[in-house]
Amino acid sequence: MTATDNPVKTPANRIVTRVIEDEMKQSYLDYSMSVIVGRALPDVRDGLKPVHRRVLYGMYEMGMLHNKPFKKCARIVGDVMGKYHPHGDSAIYDTLVRMAQDFSLRAILIDGQGNFGSVDGDNAAAMRYTEARLKKLAEEILQDIDKETVPFMPNYDGSLKEPSVLPSKVPNLLVNGSSGIAVGMATNIPPHNLNEVCGAIIHYIDHNDCTVADLMQHIPAPDFPTGGTILGTAGIRDAYTTGRGKVTVRAKATVEDFRNRQRLIINEIPYMVNKALLIEEIAELVKDKKVIGISDLRDESDRDGMRVVIELKTGANSDVVLNQLFQHSRMQTTFGIIMLALANNEPQVLPLKGFIEHFVAHRQDVVTKRTAFDLKEAEQKAHLLEGLIIALNNIDPIIAFLKKSKDTAAAKAGLVADYKLSELQAQAILEMRLSRLTSLEQDKIKKDHADLLVLIAELKSILADAQKILAIIKNELLELSENYGDARRTQVIQTAASAIEEEHLIKPEDMVVTLTHAGYVKRLTVDTYQAQRRGGKGIIAAETKEEDFVEDLFVANTHDSLLLFTNLGKVHWIKVYQIPEAGRYAKGTAIVNVLELAPNEKVAVAIPVKEFKEDQNLFLITKQGTVKKTPLSEFSNPRKGGIIAVTLTENDELIAVELTDGKQDVIIATKEGNAIRFNEGDVRPMGRTAQGVIGIRLRDADEVIGATLVQPGKVLLTITELGYGKRSAFEEYSVIKRGGVGVINIKVTDKNGKAIAIQAVKDDDELLIITQKGIAIRVPANQISVIGRNTQGVRIIKLEEGDKVTSVAVVQEKENGNGHAAPAPAPVQ
Repeated sequence: MTATDNPVKTPANRIVTRVIEDEMKQSYLDYSMSVIVGRALPDVRDGLKPVHRRVLYGMYEMGMLHNKPFKKCARIVGDVMGKYHPHGDSAIYDTLVRMAQDFSLRAILIDGQGNFGSVDGDNAAAMRYTEARLKKLAEEILQDIDKETVPFMPNYDGSLKEPSVLPSKVPNLLVNGSSGIAVGMATNIPPHNLNEVCGAIIHYIDHNDCTVADLMQHIPAPDFPTGGTILGTAGIRDAYTTGRGKVTVRAKATVEDFRNRQRLIINEIPYMVNKALLIEEIAELVKDKKVIGISDLRDESDRDGMRVVIELKTGANSDVVLNQLFQHSRMQTTFGIIMLALANNEPQVLPLKGFIEHFVAHRQDVVTKRTAFDLKEAEQKAHLLEGLIIALNNIDPIIAFLKKSKDTAAAKAGLVADYKLSELQAQAILEMRLSRLTSLEQDKIKKDHADLLVLIAELKSILADAQKILAIIKNELLELSENYGDARRTQVIQTAASAIEEEHLIKPEDMVVTLTHAGYVKRLTVDTYQAQRRGGKGIIAAETKEEDFVEDLFVANTHDSLLLFTNLGKVHWIKVYQIPEAGRYAKGTAIVNVLELAPNEKVAVAIPVKEFKEDQNLFLITKQGTVKKTPLSEFSNPRKGGIIAVTLTENDELIAVELTDGKQDVIIATKEGNAIRFNEGDVRPMGRTAQGVIGIRLRDADEVIGATLVQPGKVLLTITELGYGKRSAFEEYSVIKRGGVGVINIKVTDKNGKAIAIQAVKDDDELLIITQKGIAIRVPANQISVIGRNTQGVRIIKLEEGDKVTSVAVVQEKENGNGHAAPAPAPVQ
């Protein structure tokens, strides 16, 4: 078989042998061109696809103007389908519905009566229930269509004619935009403000050499019917210059104070976003804990406008919650602009100036043809009036002649011959009514003729001068702007979306973070706690349930990253500001709402980190005395759900983590009052998943309670569960090799109880001590005696019966361990 056609001899000669590749290629090209030209892409001149054009023209033909009664949509759809668009009633009705939706089109073209859908994605009622008619603006698009201004073509069965384009006084493609998917190409043109578009076109008419920057002085950005906010102009400039670009659109929200909390009110959403689905999406984000701080969500929208209410939890930062919604939901979307349209019956991606050029050229053609049509009509009418004037000037002889004429044909021939009239003039005289012989009618005929001569002269001057045609176009645009224009709905912000980050919204300040035994977390300012003298009763740091108690407390800056190490040897990553803020009496938020923890997993240690430096390490200590050193950089990118920090043996837990420089001495203390000091150089660096080596050998029933680094100018503070404590010089702890049992750190008795915590402190530090029942006391470190190792310490806090100390944190006067300024001690109460 060859690629050439090889007709098989048959009676009808209808079978043609072809290579299947050639047939498929040709058939697909024919199909694709049919879709591109006849279905999916708008014409750059009137901004309409064939189905839109047929609906508008069909309604115009039915006389459904803006000042006429509504008619059933079923009647419209049936008429359009039967005459012009035989592709199914649903396609026609969907088109009609969209042109009536004020949330889909910037300037609606059809006036709908009944249920035409909603921004929540509700479908329109069936076409038998709804009614429609043209909007006055749509009539501007159809104006002058009966003046031979646009070409007509046969309809699908050749029985009627339909316009291939509409005259379109309105720059509809830019005003209402368009979207469609063809074969191998797509268009997505955003809507714009009518006033701005008219202003830009007028500027182009006056200055043909204008640039995109000049046009953007009039059209700064798209203007969506649903409002919203556009972030940045770089993508808009790209689209207007090249025909392609991306625009970031955000919902518009305000913050309201409600009782002791705040709530976000969403009044506008991005274009083409389904409000009901957006609300469902936000609810799912709250359920999945991707967005925290939201307590309630409801839709209070009505016919007066959109109002979606997002109630925030007490202490939640509205800016942070809003930024999370922008990041994770369709409250922020990207509109990809592809300015593709049919120009000269070919698909072309055009810049903004190209759209305007084609529209102005189309209007020049329409105005020229309309003027020529009006001139032709005026000349014909003037010609007839000239014949009537001749007849009136010779009325008596003409009447006498007509009385003598044998028939109409003879009368017409005589008038043409005797008075040098045309057949049209002679026929007009014969058809003239006797009432026009009155004096007033004669004067009116002469006046009409004089007016027509003036009009003819004016129309000829317009056709002879292109500038007059452009002036007419400008005046029409000014009238459109005055009659149909409105204010811009979409706000434009010069700052790009990528420049607005969540952390920039947060004020840098030191916070106290508390963790309870049952897994509740909160943050509050350091100023909440006022300094007291040693032996005071303290204040309430957190309300807890009867079976719960505060277990850990630390100080960190809001911009710090927190590495949250759990008892199961995993680490999670979070910013301090992402922890919900709460009052002193609040129990806080369940940690499982902030982190993805396993059922038996709880946070054991939190390490605030400003930046992940290569020369720093994390030194990990477990309850069974195992230690491990891992570079800090290995913890810079935790995954969702946490990553492994250390591999634990059975019944072991991670108890302490220290940030080191690789050269420091470490002291590990136990519950029974022992401690060991060794250099971290004894432990080689290991990977995250390593198990570690022995740091201290434990006696029966003993366990590690904590660890600290030996720091110059500081001493070792030890606190016991019954509220006793002491400070001891680091020099009293000899440096030995890791793996020993250590020396006595504090004398453990029934009076002071087991050791529960150690800290490295200096004189101007202040301590926050927390008990099981949530009582806190803030004590200057210099009020605790510096005594030897083998002592039981002094009383620091008076405990109620059954209460015990659970944790200790250091608040330093000048700066904390991470280089962040901390507040000075508050006045003594």
